[in-house]
Amino acid sequence: MLIGSMTALITPFKNESIDEVSYEKLVKRQIQNGIDVVVPVGTTGESATLTHDEHKKCIEIAVSVCKGTDTKVLAGTGSNSTREAKDLATFAEKIGADAILSVTPYYNKPSMEGLYQHYSHIAKSIEIPVMLYNVPGRTGVDLNADTAIRLFNDCSNIYGIKEAAGSLERCVELSSKARDLVVVSGDDAINYPILANGGKGVISVTANLMPDKIAQLVKHALGGDFNASKAINDELYPLNTNLFIESNPIPIKAIMYLAGLIDTLEYRLPLTPPSKESMKILEDTLKTIEVQP
Repeated sequence: MLIGSMTALITPFKNESIDEVSYEKLVKRQIQNGIDVVVPVGTTGESATLTHDEHKKCIEIAVSVCKGTDTKVLAGTGSNSTREAKDLATFAEKIGADAILSVTPYYNKPSMEGLYQHYSHIAKSIEIPVMLYNVPGRTGVDLNADTAIRLFNDCSNIYGIKEAAGSLERCVELSSKARDLVVVSGDDAINYPILANGGKGVISVTANLMPDKIAQLVKHALGGDFNASKAINDELYPLNTNLFIESNPIPIKAIMYLAGLIDTLEYRLPLTPPSKESMKILEDTLKTIEVQP
């Protein structure tokens, strides 16, 4: 089971292609700053606009860079097509990913039974661990607690859920009904409250910029030092808020560029660079924090 501090990696582009050199550097920086797990090709990685070959290349790079280190790879392999999600999951397992993260199918709005069948088929196609990913604000469908727990009970390799509905109550419900289910925060602003309620980790956007702080926040909480963990969460609150002034990953990529951590600021349409007003907010935010190289 992959738990702890996890980073939802951005995907850097150069001349409309994946900047593989920068991607490798970003993964190495995560390792050097103590992150437990990197998560390539999730929402923050602009997975919805990558080709399948590009998607697989990002997973392959992450696995290659993390090999022989203490940092694991939780590969994003979600799709709105069960067949495509299974293909990405089996590739991730074959290439050496430690586990997969699979988002609820977007746009087609399946029923709870459809979600159950979707995840059951994926889980049965591989042997490595599976983390469910619920983010209804993005996908248009909410994986309810009872269905998530049904999957956890019925599929031996489904071990946890990234909960990004923005609801502490949902996290409490999941933990109270299935104590062994690993609940992971998918919302940086409430990382600490979820950890304090028994969450076992975070999958963080902010960790792209501040991996050291997110690693410390999670380590303190899992070690029982909740005062230290809360202090870091409070410290990061303005940054966490400003990283969502426009749709993720627009702000995080922009501030990474401003910090000199990526060489070019490119997005895949329909995503576009932030407005002048947003860029000014990000520039001012960057002045208030200390970013490790």
